[in-house]
Amino acid sequence: MKLFLQEQRPLIMVYIAQLLVITLIYRLDGYRNLTVSLYAGIISLLLLLGYLAFRFIANRSFYKRLEQPLPGESLTGESSAESSHTPLAEALHQLLKTQFRHYTTDLHNYKHKIEGHLQFINQWAHQMKTPISVIHLILQDDDDPRFAAIGDELDRLKKGLDLVLYTARLDTFEHDFHVENLPLQRIVRHVTSEQKRLFIRRRIYPSIRIDSGLTVATDEKWLSFVLTQLLTNAVRYTLKEQGTLFFNGYTRENQVVLEIRDEGIGIPQSDLPRVFDPYFTGENGRRFQESTGMGLFLVKQICDKLGHAFEIESKVDEGTTVRIIFTDSSGHIAQ
Repeated sequence: MKLFLQEQRPLIMVYIAQLLVITLIYRLDGYRNLTVSLYAGIISLLLLLGYLAFRFIANRSFYKRLEQPLPGESLTGESSAESSHTPLAEALHQLLKTQFRHYTTDLHNYKHKIEGHLQFINQWAHQMKTPISVIHLILQDDDDPRFAAIGDELDRLKKGLDLVLYTARLDTFEHDFHVENLPLQRIVRHVTSEQKRLFIRRRIYPSIRIDSGLTVATDEKWLSFVLTQLLTNAVRYTLKEQGTLFFNGYTRENQVVLEIRDEGIGIPQSDLPRVFDPYFTGENGRRFQESTGMGLFLVKQICDKLGHAFEIESKVDEGTTVRIIFTDSSGHIAQ
């Protein structure tokens, strides 16, 4: 009703102005019978009200749809003129159908381009991993310190490729994961073993305190990537040598918790609310040029998709503690 009255407001204003003008003209011409004038005005008003009532009834469903647009499935405009067959409603209905057809066509084209781009990124990342592995094998046969430095750079390059690959796969996560009950200690030890070159280079010791029987329901590949990102961040922001990176696994309220604590520079309190934003690097990112701002963003996204809660605490110059809470795990400890 409100939208209808707003649309008909100009007509009502013109009608009132016209009625006053005609009445004034008749009075100036000497016709001063007030009763007849009122009678004519009432008849004219009834005709106007009848016309407005007819227009409102004929377009009632049309105005209702405009005031309360239906979500999702009704965006096609297929039912926008179901019970309103006035020219305006029909014309708008056809316009919506045409616009929606153009929209779906453009959307399909963009989706096809994005899928092609992601497929290219995946293929490129996999192709780059092969020469990196070959170079690693070549470097293992020589003890030259220069080759050790090249190996470190290759590790960084491999991590960068993994970051690109997992970022590209994030949108198709549901097609690329398999949840099973896995020993938490084995996953953590495997990840730390894969990153032993990083620990040796930075002279940081991983301390793992996880019961060998503690199991979690998760996807090993995605969780390993999450742990690699957290481990890399912890080592990168630990400036002192002979430091320790603590991995603690325990149960809390029938949930399994993996806690990773470092002795790094910490995160300023002002940056903590934004650490999960993509490309946000904060104060530490300006000090360390290697920061991309995507690590914690991907960690949080992956944990959410796996159904794991994620917590982070940090104090400047004291270190950072992150916790992965396996909410879907039974916390079973094998005997």
